[in-house]
Amino acid sequence: MNTWVEAPPPRKGLGCFGRACLILLAFVIVLGIACFAGMYWGLHRHSALFYGSYWLAKTRSIAEAPTPVPEFSASDQQIQLVQERWQEFEQKTRASQAAEIELSADELNALIATSEAFRGKVFASIDRNLLRLQVSMPIGGFLGRPGYYFNGDVIIELNGAQSLDNPQFSRITINGEQVPTDFLKWKYRSRHLREYLADHGNAYDIGTIEIRDGKVFVRSRAN
Repeated sequence: MNTWVEAPPPRKGLGCFGRACLILLAFVIVLGIACFAGMYWGLHRHSALFYGSYWLAKTRSIAEAPTPVPEFSASDQQIQLVQERWQEFEQKTRASQAAEIELSADELNALIATSEAFRGKVFASIDRNLLRLQVSMPIGGFLGRPGYYFNGDVIIELNGAQSLDNPQFSRITINGEQVPTDFLKWKYRSRHLREYLADHGNAYDIGTIEIRDGKVFVRSRAN
């Protein structure tokens, strides 16, 4: 049986999972938490909370128990190599140089393995231009009421290389139910959701993200 191998201490400045191309996953999880909070407290004054609550209920994404997530065995060497590649990519983006990094599913999972918050809770796989994320994340701590989980089988398909300023999704499904592709137009705290996503791209100088040929490609704004 596969077991997790503890990752070596991350290099300073890497930011591992949070700064990697899985920004999309983090965004989906944050959206799920925000939407569930809206459903729980009945706050329907923001469209993201109202529509998101509906879709999370429809997809049965919120549960009182976690669901199994596939395990990934990452060696120290695998983790070190992908960390070094990501660090080089970050150094070039900070210097406003053209940079690109391509990551396979195994490399994405190696990045996940470096994060205690996500290790064992998220598993990535890629089939041609489809990114699949199997997620089981505790969210009770965000709500002050333990015992709730966001359990999602998320599939993301993009229309070629996409800027985080205004990405175009071909398809997003959660637990087999298709989410409206215009969900980034929903509002939370008087801002469109695409503005929050753009903020992440600006913070880390991410130009575009593309999913194709079984890999995720991340390019700097200087490209």
